[in-house]
Amino acid sequence: MNRLNPHVDAALQRVRLAAEQAAERGAEGLGLAALSSGQAKRRDALLSAQFIFRKHQALFSQRFDQSMRQQAAEAPSAGSASPGNARAAPKATQWDELSLMDDDQVNTLVATDRIGLALGHQSEWELREVNSYMGDIPGVDEDRHPLRPQAVAQALIEAVNAVTDDPDTRQVLTDELTRALALEMRACYADVAGLFRSRGLRPQDLRVRAVAGATRGQSLHGGTTSGVPLHDSRYATLPGALHPAVHGGRAGGPHSVAGGFHGGSPDGYATTGGGPAGGGMGGWSVDPQLMDLMRRLAMSPSVGMPSTGSGGLPMNSQWQGWDGDPGSYVEGGPIVLPPNLIHLHRDELRQAASGSLDHMVIDVVAGLFDQILSDAKLPPLMAQQIARLQLPVLRAALGDRSFFSSRRHPVRRLVNRIATLAAAYDDFTDEPGKSFLTLVRELIQDVVSGDFDRMELYESKLGQLEQFIQDQTAETLKSQGDTAALLERKETELRLQRRYMQQLQQAMSSVDMRDFLRDFLTQTWSEVLVHASRHPDLDAALVERLRNMGRDLVLSVQPKTTPQQRQGFLAALPVLMRTLNEGLDLVRWPEPDRKKFFAELLPAHADSLKGQALSPLEYNLLAKQLESVFGMAPPREQDLPAASAAPLDLDLSEKLSDEEAKRLGLMEDAHVDWDGHVDIDLDLGADEHQPLLAVDISIDGLPAAEEAPSPPSGELLIDHLQIGTAYRMHRDGDWIKVRLAHISATRSFFIFTHGTKHQETLTMTSRMLHKLCEVGRLRAYEHAHLLERATARARQQLAALGAKH
Repeated sequence: MNRLNPHVDAALQRVRLAAEQAAERGAEGLGLAALSSGQAKRRDALLSAQFIFRKHQALFSQRFDQSMRQQAAEAPSAGSASPGNARAAPKATQWDELSLMDDDQVNTLVATDRIGLALGHQSEWELREVNSYMGDIPGVDEDRHPLRPQAVAQALIEAVNAVTDDPDTRQVLTDELTRALALEMRACYADVAGLFRSRGLRPQDLRVRAVAGATRGQSLHGGTTSGVPLHDSRYATLPGALHPAVHGGRAGGPHSVAGGFHGGSPDGYATTGGGPAGGGMGGWSVDPQLMDLMRRLAMSPSVGMPSTGSGGLPMNSQWQGWDGDPGSYVEGGPIVLPPNLIHLHRDELRQAASGSLDHMVIDVVAGLFDQILSDAKLPPLMAQQIARLQLPVLRAALGDRSFFSSRRHPVRRLVNRIATLAAAYDDFTDEPGKSFLTLVRELIQDVVSGDFDRMELYESKLGQLEQFIQDQTAETLKSQGDTAALLERKETELRLQRRYMQQLQQAMSSVDMRDFLRDFLTQTWSEVLVHASRHPDLDAALVERLRNMGRDLVLSVQPKTTPQQRQGFLAALPVLMRTLNEGLDLVRWPEPDRKKFFAELLPAHADSLKGQALSPLEYNLLAKQLESVFGMAPPREQDLPAASAAPLDLDLSEKLSDEEAKRLGLMEDAHVDWDGHVDIDLDLGADEHQPLLAVDISIDGLPAAEEAPSPPSGELLIDHLQIGTAYRMHRDGDWIKVRLAHISATRSFFIFTHGTKHQETLTMTSRMLHKLCEVGRLRAYEHAHLLERATARARQQLAALGAKH
């Protein structure tokens, strides 16, 4: 027997463990079935089978493992395939080598297929993942690898045959062990996939192959692609879409709609990321003929056909329709929705797919787009564009199990982000909505006509979308007086002042002074010095006096006993107070705080005229120490650390002039009636008042959602804010629609815009915004993302249909 590949050998050990666990479960099941049997003959047969199996259980496990390893050693090698074909040509057989199969062989083949289907049905997702790793194991055929359910079924039959010769006992054991092993193989395949992953194997992407022996000319003209005839009558509804040369992606591009036609490929079709360097969807393969059909449908002119209500899609006479081009629309014309292609071609898609799970995914995605295209929050013109993503979304759902379980899936994020951003525009016939619609049309056209089975494509388009929104919102704020730049300057100054304050606190920790002076110099005067350092237009003499002010202020409250010291203090006091007031005026220090500080400073000055004065040495040491403290230059912008994820608690209200505050639209606590009643928004439906949960977007039979949807309201909403997204804000006793236009680098300040023609800005600190979210005065315009809303409604419809039946 040939030595097995170490990856296959490790996987077979896990399969043997599953067989041993199934054997133990099956033996117990035989006893329980015997106890519950109402017929004595049946009970005796079960007890007899249990006795025989218990006696030879070790032989069963040994024979099962031998059969699996023998099949692995005799399996056809992937390396035996010729360079131009995916499989080796069949070996020529002489007539004298032919023989008829007896009934036992036929029965064994039928039983093997039946048991294999039973084993694979319970673990379809896990088996797909194992299959995707097989292409990275040298010497293993991807289609006939030794871990497939048929190989396990054959080993099960051979192991049962080794235990007993009695046909009835064999049948009893086979039935019970099949049920037990089917329950074990799901976890087994999942562990095998994890084992392959830990060993460094990489899943293989989708491979589109021509049939064996087909030449390039045959593939292009009347040949077959992935086993599907190009002139199959099933595609008669797709005029002009049957020939790859007619609808072959971009003009002059290297790829055809057949899934990667390439002029340099020997068989006419290039592998679409078939090696480890490929970037397919999670390594999950889709049937080549199904992929071929989806590409044909995606490039078909029928995408632009108006809907006649097919698939349950609503009609709206106010929507604008197409001029025949799927990437354009006619302004002012009658509006119709595009057809649900998955509904229209459901039979063709199901026929091209293999597996009941694929059929269910096709139906679920069709239902999702029924709900998407009838969503009230999705603008009609944007619904037309998102409808063109039906087949790419179907491809993602069929090829990647994380599509239904993770809301971070790139395809989901792209669809949701387009819909969310579109909800912030009120008009797509004028700027800025017109530019956004043009961009979305181009992005979707690139997806539909490109390799839409690659994750990198969706990631890049999502990046382009986010960059466009950032540029557009920045341009909008700049046209309104560059409020974002003003806010960034103020925020930078506050961060510099905070850093300088920390430096002063550390340097002055060893200096003996009154507490109120320490607080004033570190918290307030540090701001004055930072402000002076960032405004070079200030008088140089004033800047020098401001810098020496900290030293002079501390020395002014030291005891003075000699007449000369008192006379010098009284002579310098007017200049000291004038400099102090000039500095406080620069930073607009509030008058109440100023009065409180002077109320403590004046008694300190009076007390300094009494008491024991410092010695000349002590006085000089103190002055030298203060000079070193205030001789430190305030930090510059390049000295600031990178912006942290946690927002800084910064307050702008007292740092802005009245004109600047008006320009920014600064919201303060005094502007909000916190005690006022928040009216219920009548625009929301009954189902939108309650946030969706993870269970609301999980469909039976598909992977469960891993995380809950984003919160539409509440204090957690502040962590999910995104630029360009629309929100509802309760202001002046009414709900207004606002759009987030800017988030500062430290997430300390936020700028919103509202209004259509004449937009205004609303600026608030993170503290203010958190308070608005906490009391429910700010919430998302959408109660959930588009796909989550559609999934929840589709799930409700499925539940209603299930209740009727």
